[in-house]
Amino acid sequence: MKIPRSFLAFVLVLVFCAALAAQSALPQSALPQTTQGQSAQPQVAASGRAIVLHGARLLDVESGRIVAPGEILVRGDVIAEVGAKVTRPSGAEIIDLGDMTLLPGLIDAHVHLFLHPGAEDLQTVQESVPQRTIMATLAARDDLMAGFTAERDMGTEGAGSADTAVRDAINRGEIPGPRLRISGNAINILGGHEDAIGYNPEQHVLPNATYANNSAELVTVIREQLKEGADFIKIYETGADSLVNGRLSTPFQYTEEELVAAVRDAARTGNRVAVHATGEPGTLYAARAGVESVDHAYQLSDETMRVMREKQIFAVPTFAIAEYFAEHAATPEGGARERQMLELHAHEFKRQLAAGVPMAMGSDVGPFPHGTQAREFVLMVKYGMSPLAAIQAGTLNGARLLGWQDKIGALKVGYAADVAAVPGNPLDDITALQKVSFVMKDGAVVRR
Repeated sequence: MKIPRSFLAFVLVLVFCAALAAQSALPQSALPQTTQGQSAQPQVAASGRAIVLHGARLLDVESGRIVAPGEILVRGDVIAEVGAKVTRPSGAEIIDLGDMTLLPGLIDAHVHLFLHPGAEDLQTVQESVPQRTIMATLAARDDLMAGFTAERDMGTEGAGSADTAVRDAINRGEIPGPRLRISGNAINILGGHEDAIGYNPEQHVLPNATYANNSAELVTVIREQLKEGADFIKIYETGADSLVNGRLSTPFQYTEEELVAAVRDAARTGNRVAVHATGEPGTLYAARAGVESVDHAYQLSDETMRVMREKQIFAVPTFAIAEYFAEHAATPEGGARERQMLELHAHEFKRQLAAGVPMAMGSDVGPFPHGTQAREFVLMVKYGMSPLAAIQAGTLNGARLLGWQDKIGALKVGYAADVAAVPGNPLDDITALQKVSFVMKDGAVVRR
């Protein structure tokens, strides 16, 4: 779906105005504080400016070791020192966070900034792209304030390449939000998972994804998405889902050969492909084709898990959205179906962990409220992960999946100063990640 440049310029103006209004409307607790306790707008750290963060603890996510106390010296936008005690340069600002644990900024590898709670298909029909873009800027702010300093946006759901404007405005410091990898509009077949099935066909309701029905069309759409600013490609590979005798049934949308063509063409320009894929045989086709992630991954065969382990293809479980759908179903029957699907997913997740499938944290936030997606960590632990492994999935592994493994995801010298702080020790109580009260991104304090 192509949007004229003049239209994008109009959207950018609206986004900028919305960002100013959104920042002025933030509660005091969500705004950074000056040393006198007065609210202040987030500011990009000046080059060479020194800040020392002090907390009761610091989590080394690579080793799993807790350093107590923990300190970080930030110079400009990068980490200069990390340890129990760091250098305190003359004139440095000292931020004492008390009984907090310092850890890297969190990474959500599956978000939808252009969605909000409610009927997803109707948002595309009833809401204009400018309106949805303004809402996306507010969603980005909410996610950042919850400690998510980096995210992968998995499709605008019918808003074309409007996510390019949001990402670029964040990068220029015009609006607050996480650093983003974006996919533009996702790709889908005619009559596929994201088509407008169920509506009167005479109304010609547009799908929430861009049509591509064969290898040639896939390549054409991929090239268009990349031209319009996408960082990676998102493809719907399976759906719709159903449970038959306790087994997941989900038709594939693209053959293995078609996915190979997509992966190959994206790789031509150094880009990668992620797939929405819940079960077989679509997940196996995607793994063999060499995608970067299999998102949702409700049920994987032994062969698919073997290939994913060998190729280090991430599964992104997205439990939080499944729980939300089960709890907010329109009918009792729908709620029962969603709970059955969640139970299947939880059972299969344990098998995937035992098989050594790499995991990255992704919540699918959007259909449930932005800024609340740390619930995903809680559910990953509930269904079989250790607290440390869950945190690593949302830091180290998320950084690898986004291609920023040498820049974010850990508190290391030379890395971007993306830091969150939570009360207590998250290794003892993973729900601490739902209580982020301090956020720094690129050396700028954005919540304090």
